[in-house]
Amino acid sequence: MSAANRSAASELQNQENMPSSRLRGAIKARPAASENLPPKQAANRTVLGALQNHQRNKTQSLRGAKQDSALPSSCKADDYGKSVLEKPPVKQPAFQIHMDEPDGACTKKTVSEALRARAPAPRSPVAVHNALTCRQPLAALDVPLVVEAGFDSPMDMSLVEVDDKQVNVNEVPEYAAEIHLYLREMEVKTRPKAGYMKKQPDITNSMRAILVDWLVEVGEEYKLHNETLYLAVNYIDRFLSSMSVLRGKLQLVGTAAMLLAAKFEEIYPPEVAEFVYITDDTYTKKQVLRMEHLVLKVLSFDLAAPTINQFLTQYFCHHGVNKQVESLAMYLGELSLIDSDPFLKYLPSQTAAAAYILANHAVTGGSWPKSLAEMTGYMLVDLMPCIEDLHKMFLSAAQHAQQSVREKYKASRYSEVSTIAAPSKLLLK
Repeated sequence: MSAANRSAASELQNQENMPSSRLRGAIKARPAASENLPPKQAANRTVLGALQNHQRNKTQSLRGAKQDSALPSSCKADDYGKSVLEKPPVKQPAFQIHMDEPDGACTKKTVSEALRARAPAPRSPVAVHNALTCRQPLAALDVPLVVEAGFDSPMDMSLVEVDDKQVNVNEVPEYAAEIHLYLREMEVKTRPKAGYMKKQPDITNSMRAILVDWLVEVGEEYKLHNETLYLAVNYIDRFLSSMSVLRGKLQLVGTAAMLLAAKFEEIYPPEVAEFVYITDDTYTKKQVLRMEHLVLKVLSFDLAAPTINQFLTQYFCHHGVNKQVESLAMYLGELSLIDSDPFLKYLPSQTAAAAYILANHAVTGGSWPKSLAEMTGYMLVDLMPCIEDLHKMFLSAAQHAQQSVREKYKASRYSEVSTIAAPSKLLLK
């Protein structure tokens, strides 16, 4: 690792816990005197609410600076909601890398040590030269060309495709099977650890649910693709699988993950200033960029992770269903993002299959088509545990503390599928 990278990682560790953002759902006007105001978001913004630890039976706000401003300096609360007199003797760093040992124990290392261990060995100039010089030449492309009349120069020609119809790659029979096999292999390599929350000393599943719920609102605010949301949640879970994070930095991790997912998926991703703005200026642009750098290093720059959305698209192309079933399956897929337990123990392809089956059963009374069973290798009996967990979430969606996904799918473009009553019993065949 270079000296610059070690310095950036070290500075991340030494940053103090930032306070949490304002109350969820508050739409506040931007002061006219503020600089760098995004024109299209001048009227309002989506702000993350306070992350709460429901397991401790008391509300612990991530931002306590303003609340404690009226108290004497000797009585101000720190990041853990305790007074300075109760502050632990050793300050806990904002980020720590933990790795699994063969016996299941968890050892912690500094950011610089872990990143230095992951760095690949430098390649010699001779090896690089051989790799470049031994590359095979590109094969000739057999593409039909139509040369416009009146042009003698070979440069004055237009490339015209035989068929102008845009074809979905998933619909091409000779590629669909290979694409599906590749995604199935990659989903195993890019899956987060199912029980990573047990190793987190300062955050809980409820805090993660609040964060993901806020990211759903951010995606709607900026008209981002659904795939961007799925990728962002995947980055968050993989990052938290390797790093211990304090609650004051959890929103910063989510913001950087959403920024990376937007850069990867969107044609016109929002600017960094936009993400600073929607956090109610809780973090600075420099902090977001540094966190983006750290997330990339922890993920080894591997951002192409298969998601539930990708597998649902494949299933719809292979065995078509009506628009209502598609929207309901997408709704169920996003509901599974909110709670990490129990859905992280299932692969995205399994959760997508369960969402397809449950949606098809709720709307048409159907089940798992034989063609999809042959393509995926998943039998209905194998998917029943995931279907049952998803059915429980479907039944309790109206009573869940986080309602952004449900509100999103009340829109007419999704056929208002979140208003469909979940079947009380599963009668699958």
